[in-house]
Amino acid sequence: MRIIIGLLALVFSLQLSAQSNAQLLSHYEAYYSQMKSQGDVQGVINALTHLNILAPNQSRKDTLALLYMNEGRHIQALNTIGIEKNTNDSDVAVEVKAVSLQALNQTKLAVGQFEEMFKRGPNVLIAYELADMKTQLNDLEGAKKHIEYGITNATDEVQRTYYESQVPYQVSSKAAFLYLKGLVTFREDPKANIDAAIAVLDEALAVAPEFNLAKISKDALLAQKKTPVKND
Repeated sequence: MRIIIGLLALVFSLQLSAQSNAQLLSHYEAYYSQMKSQGDVQGVINALTHLNILAPNQSRKDTLALLYMNEGRHIQALNTIGIEKNTNDSDVAVEVKAVSLQALNQTKLAVGQFEEMFKRGPNVLIAYELADMKTQLNDLEGAKKHIEYGITNATDEVQRTYYESQVPYQVSSKAAFLYLKGLVTFREDPKANIDAAIAVLDEALAVAPEFNLAKISKDALLAQKKTPVKND
């Protein structure tokens, strides 16, 4: 008899638990919809967090990470979905990992995610980020491949935004890639290629005369050229 009573109590307890979880799930689904309708991002984040605890779902995790990324909360985004390179990741997950790792200056890790993005959907903006990061990492051959792709496929409609001045500005993607080509040309041989690098920067400025970063880089090279070399 005690065994039967114990089993009945266990079944009753499990039924209550299932009912409670279902009610909570229904509540947070309604809460999620309400927060979305109100445009309350933090409310949506809270709702998705609860939903992922109650009923783990990779798509919800990816959405939650994307919300964190869009809010500039890159550490939280990566804590949600991890940093590993996984070919089975959704496009959203790959983008979140790429952008968040780049924002946190984890350039080597970010490159792998951007390469996966480029593999899935090649475009000039992803190629620019890859060329820029590979230049920073001194992978000049890798950078050159993406630069050539960018110059070949650049269009006037695709613009690259720069933020080094007080007011952000945009230049055509072709000018942006020519700027990177100038930097790579210089880095390949700073002594022998300084004039060639300046010439490429002039090409960028011919396409986008108000390209401030290209002007700054050209002026720096010209100043370096005028500085006499000290003999030891």
